[in-house]
Amino acid sequence: MKKSIATVFITIFAFGVSIAQEMYFTKNGHVDFFSSTPMEDIKADNNKVTSVLNTTTGDIEFSMLIMAFQFEKSLMQEHFNENYMESSTYPKSSFKGKITNFDAVNFKADGTYPAEVAGKLTIHGVTKDIAAKGTFTVKGGKINAVSSFTVKPEDYNISIPNLVRDKIAKEIKVNIDNTYEPYVK
Repeated sequence: MKKSIATVFITIFAFGVSIAQEMYFTKNGHVDFFSSTPMEDIKADNNKVTSVLNTTTGDIEFSMLIMAFQFEKSLMQEHFNENYMESSTYPKSSFKGKITNFDAVNFKADGTYPAEVAGKLTIHGVTKDIAAKGTFTVKGGKINAVSSFTVKPEDYNISIPNLVRDKIAKEIKVNIDNTYEPYVK
């Protein structure tokens, strides 16, 4: 009887460790965006991105507070949050998707692997399908994910007033750079 209880406990513990090793997490991921026009360049960084990566299923999720974006000019940050993103009404952005070429990525071996990810991106209360290419670099038990893609503010019902329309690009380049570590409970 004692032997079977010990076996059950060891099995449950081993299963829990196995699950933890399949999940990778970051709470200080990086997302930035860049808008370039002849009138003005706009760049903002967010270093408080939370993301989870499941290396068994290829599922990947991101979540970030819009107000965590930092701008070089405080007035830009204020206009971004109050006038365009309406951060008090739409406080966060999220992505939920999957690595579509999952077989091409070996999370158990150090190396750099091209990746394709597709899923649903939610910005400003609007959810759209999106696909992007990037890279996963596996090294020393950590995984780094890098990707770039573009979004159009109008696709997410973000209104740009006529007065500043020429200062903001019609497509905004978004860059992601996250380093994941094994999730430990």
